[in-house]
Amino acid sequence: MAQRYVRVQSQSGQLHYGLLRPDRSVQVLDAPPWLQGQPTEVELLPSSYDLLAPCAPSKVVAVGKNYANHAAEMGTDTPPEPLLFIKPSTAVTAAGAPIYYPPQATQVDYEGELAVVIGDRCAHVAPEAARAKIWGYTIANDVTARDLQKRDGQWTRAKGFDTFCPLGPWIVRELSAGALLHTFLNNQATPVQAASIEEMTYSPDYLVSYISEIMTLLPGDVILTGTPAGVGPLTVGDQVRVEIEGIGALENTVARRP
Repeated sequence: MAQRYVRVQSQSGQLHYGLLRPDRSVQVLDAPPWLQGQPTEVELLPSSYDLLAPCAPSKVVAVGKNYANHAAEMGTDTPPEPLLFIKPSTAVTAAGAPIYYPPQATQVDYEGELAVVIGDRCAHVAPEAARAKIWGYTIANDVTARDLQKRDGQWTRAKGFDTFCPLGPWIVRELSAGALLHTFLNNQATPVQAASIEEMTYSPDYLVSYISEIMTLLPGDVILTGTPAGVGPLTVGDQVRVEIEGIGALENTVARRP
C-alpha cells in the first residue's frame, strides 16, 4: 500500500501533518511533507484525532471541460486551451464533512476529479520540468451550483460556496497513468461517472506548466484537473463517493446549510 499523507486535528486542537498507518494511527511529521517534514516520535491513536482536508492550499486552481465527453455533455467543444477558474480556499472541506446545499441554489451538481498537490514554488515552469513540481495526488469533488453558473455567466459564485471543494482523504505520491475514476451516489452499485484519468485533454504536467505561466503556484496549492462525463444533481441527504484507483475514496453527505 502506498504511503498516505494526512492532515489531522488532535483532541487538544493542534494541527498536524502525518503518515497514516494501516491501523489508522498517525505518525506525526514535524512539518508539511512537501516542506521536508520528517517523522517524529509522536503517534496519534485512531480515536484521538479528526481527519482534515490533506492540505490547506492558498488557492485551488480548477480546470473546466478537460474531458471531451464532459465538454460534449455540456453542449460545447473541447476548449482550445485549458479553461481555468479558481475556487477559494474556504471552499475546501474534509472527507466525511457535510456539503452544505446553499439556499440560493436550485441545482447543485457533483463533479468527481483528480487533484494535484504542488510541492515546490512554480513560476514559468517548462512542461518537461513540471512533473518534478507535483508532490502528490488526492481526490476532489468540484461541487457546482449549476443554475447559478448558467445565470451568472461566470463561475465564481457557483463554484465558491463554503464546502464546495471536498478534498482528501489523504495524499499519495505516485499514481498510474491509467488510474480509474468512479463516482457513486447513495451506495448504488453502478457509478454515475467512470473514466480513466488518461482521458484528460490536458495532462497534469501540462496544466502545472500552463498555470505557472499565469500565476505562481505555492507549495500545498491544489489543481483540480477536470471531471469526466456523468455530472448530475445532488439533493439534501445524498451521499456522494468519488473513488480513484491507487488513492482511495472521498465520501461526503449533502446537508441543508445551517
